[in-house]
Amino acid sequence: MSAPITQAEAEALLHREALYLDDRRWDDWLGLFTEDAVYWVPAWRSEDETTQDPDRELSLIYYRGRDYLRERAWRISSGLSIASKPLPRTVHLLSGILLDGADEASATVRSNFAVHSFNSKRQSSTVFFGRYEHGLKREGDAWRIASKKITLLNDYIQAVVDIYSI
Repeated sequence: MSAPITQAEAEALLHREALYLDDRRWDDWLGLFTEDAVYWVPAWRSEDETTQDPDRELSLIYYRGRDYLRERAWRISSGLSIASKPLPRTVHLLSGILLDGADEASATVRSNFAVHSFNSKRQSSTVFFGRYEHGLKREGDAWRIASKKITLLNDYIQAVVDIYSI
């Protein structure tokens, strides 16, 4: 029987994901997700509460399944996403990474993030910040991201919000 994920393994997985996004290594990034992964950025219902059901309520971003993430990454890298041209330079900063429950097959990891983004076309910088909740699942010998919920705390959006910017 396999052991639960360790704090160090969870931190390494989240840092690897951030690095792949910053380096635009889309295939490596996609490889971190399960086939049925859910990627969700809820909208804010009020000052204190986000939407709770992505199938029934407004979301800023919602993808169910790695194929949808793959399609988005392809549109970004192919240049077909006009909103992502040119692709901004980003750096993802993670803090407060906490393993918030784990067994041999699954785990929940919570963390804080800030993503600094520079758009060379506009010569402007943007910072998005908030909280991540990653649901992890063991597949064979590897841990994969089964769900990623991104609570964007500064949702007054002056720039494009996409998979690389949060």
